[in-house]
Amino acid sequence: MSDLLARITIDPEVLHGRPCIRGMRISVADVLALLSSGALRDEILDDYPYLENADIDAVLAFAAKQADHPIIAAE
Repeated sequence: MSDLLARITIDPEVLHGRPCIRGMRISVADVLALLSSGALRDEILDDYPYLENADIDAVLAFAAKQADHPIIAAE
């Protein structure tokens, strides 16, 4: 998974530090929005020819990692 996550970059000079794919100006959130709206992987790759199949895998892995955090309930 670390190989996939290495594809996600965070640079204050690119998209104001939002997580991006390989330093390009396409954010993790952009790809997640496309997927959640029903776009198929092949459609995304056709529309963004500079993306690779592994980039979409990386986006999903990054999102899964971000969503997996402990929640401490206050009593």
